[in-house]
Amino acid sequence: MSATATLVTPTDAKGRPQRKIAPGESAFDRTRRRSYRLFVAPALIVFAAVLVVPTLFSVYTSFTQWAGTGPMEFVGFDNYVRMFRNPVFIGSMWNTFLIVVGVGIIVYAIAFALTLVLQNTFGRKAIRSIIFFPTLIPGIVISVLWGFLFNPDGLVNSFLKTLGIAEPPAWLGSQLIFPTIMLGLAWLSVGTYTVILLAAADRIPKEYYEVADLAGASAFQRFRYVTLPLMWDLVSVTAVLWCVGALKTFEFLLLFSSSAGTLPSTDIWNIAIYSYAQAFPANGLAKFGAAAACGVVMLLLALALTILARRVMRSDDIEY
Repeated sequence: MSATATLVTPTDAKGRPQRKIAPGESAFDRTRRRSYRLFVAPALIVFAAVLVVPTLFSVYTSFTQWAGTGPMEFVGFDNYVRMFRNPVFIGSMWNTFLIVVGVGIIVYAIAFALTLVLQNTFGRKAIRSIIFFPTLIPGIVISVLWGFLFNPDGLVNSFLKTLGIAEPPAWLGSQLIFPTIMLGLAWLSVGTYTVILLAAADRIPKEYYEVADLAGASAFQRFRYVTLPLMWDLVSVTAVLWCVGALKTFEFLLLFSSSAGTLPSTDIWNIAIYSYAQAFPANGLAKFGAAAACGVVMLLLALALTILARRVMRSDDIEY
């Protein structure tokens, strides 16, 4: 004769299984956990509506041929195959790489140099405001202004002629236009990253610099062995922000060298301009499937660059 043990699950008044209560959990804690879901739900709904659903729709659209109206024709990976076989897209990828890496090196080199110079300079708050000022101006205005400055009869060439240079460089020519754009993008971005780095440097306790001074460290050594290591986490975060922002560079390229109703030369296209040209061609039928495929590639590049930047610039946490 054997006895069988039966497990009885406690139920509430409506017959539903009662949730196990953690030791020490009060009624207030349970109510707060339930209300947490209520407050988070609207944010999750908005997040899904404006980001998740459009992203999934774009991924699906990238496998179709669609002009924006009418039925979608499923074409599989044809949009991706044609895109990577298109030399214009390959050139756009290369220009995007130059912006992300080339302009990024210029921006961080100038930002680090300004941080080193301005960290203990008198009146650095006023100088910081002046450096940050170009960031407050819309990129569209900067691109138009940059085009006027580097026109053949613009202010830059006029100044060079006063210095005795009879034939100034053709800044908007096919050979120099993209370096000129890179210079403009660097000038537009330096202020933002300099202010961020200066703010990070101001948070470092002065005692570390006093110890470095007692050890006879120079200004560069103080920056190299004190300032930079203690703000390295913020530098890695700004590197991610730069990579993502550089991938989305659009209005500066679009307006710098194009006229009304036309696209700029394909020699200066990046991935964003290529995607825009597929969706809104100057002439011909819109190709939203190809534009969506380019957008998916941009998304994957942003994810890859984010992971790469975080891994390459990873360091041990330093508390101070």
